[in-house]
Amino acid sequence: MLSSSPSSEESETPHNLIPSLPDDVAINCLSRVPRSHHPTLSLLSKPIHSLLSSPLFFSARSAVEHLLYLTLRPRANPLQHFTLHLNPLTNRRYLVPLPPIPSPSVGSAYAVLGPTIYVIGGSHNDIPCNHVWLLDCRFHRWIPGPNMRVAREFPAAGVVDGKIYVLGGCVADTWSRSAAWAEVFDPVVNRWERVASPVEFREKWMHASAVLGGKFYAMADRGGMVFDPRSGAWESVEMELDNGWRGRACVVDEVLYCYDYLGKIKGFDVRSGVWKEVKGLGKGLLPRFLCGATMANVGGKLVVVWECDGNGKEMEVWCAEIEVKMDGTNGELLGEVGWIEKVLCVPKGSSIVQCCSVTL
Repeated sequence: MLSSSPSSEESETPHNLIPSLPDDVAINCLSRVPRSHHPTLSLLSKPIHSLLSSPLFFSARSAVEHLLYLTLRPRANPLQHFTLHLNPLTNRRYLVPLPPIPSPSVGSAYAVLGPTIYVIGGSHNDIPCNHVWLLDCRFHRWIPGPNMRVAREFPAAGVVDGKIYVLGGCVADTWSRSAAWAEVFDPVVNRWERVASPVEFREKWMHASAVLGGKFYAMADRGGMVFDPRSGAWESVEMELDNGWRGRACVVDEVLYCYDYLGKIKGFDVRSGVWKEVKGLGKGLLPRFLCGATMANVGGKLVVVWECDGNGKEMEVWCAEIEVKMDGTNGELLGEVGWIEKVLCVPKGSSIVQCCSVTL
């Protein structure tokens, strides 16, 4: 009598990711699925669930995605981190919570290298620290990074030529702090090194930064500065840029965007040295960004995130995507809103810390 149980050879045969397809072809197909669909995709089978958490899967991806990441400070709670997802059924966007950072700080700087967000410095109980945490956005895992030479809170940070530069955020009252007022992190050697800086800049405290044309711009409480890592040169920021830059900003196509004192979005082109209002956004479509707003370059689009009052004890987080083009005739900045949505409700008293874009 023949046994109805499968043979040992059949039971040891691994399951294909997709029946009737070789695994290399299946991986190629699965790698094209947008990141927002991965939670559903992982439910199909254990092999697919394991694949989505493997480096092999991300190395095989041919479709590049640009994803928004946001940090919030809830009232009387540690920092919370989110990423923006698109619900494929409703075509609505929403913020998905991520695992909490193991050691939350106040006043950290943020920088993005490849698939990783670096959370740099900050303070614990009003004591600055030199710790660095890395969020691997492929797997949403936190990893401790190499400590800086100097503890900092509210430093400026930027990425130039694959290296992270940090400026300030420390009191230059000792030789070691003064010499390491500026540092650079090279991921190839995985360590921080001092960067020579002018003595006259070391008393400044930063409130904004950006990278334009391969140069690191940092705005301070008493005039900004610009550092060219390739030549090692330091200069003061030109007056037009210094006077017009307020709030959190981002760079798209070598134009720096922020909002002015009237809450309107404007852009600064270093080539012309002039601020220009982004026109064509539609009257009443967007609010006046007077406070609590931040911006990011997400795949070449200007994405703005802001706070507004909700119902009762809630605060709403809204997000809009804007495509900005420069008129070739007169150089005007023309914007078109692609979408605008409420993406989260949080308790009142919460605040947006920062947002950034990661390419996977």
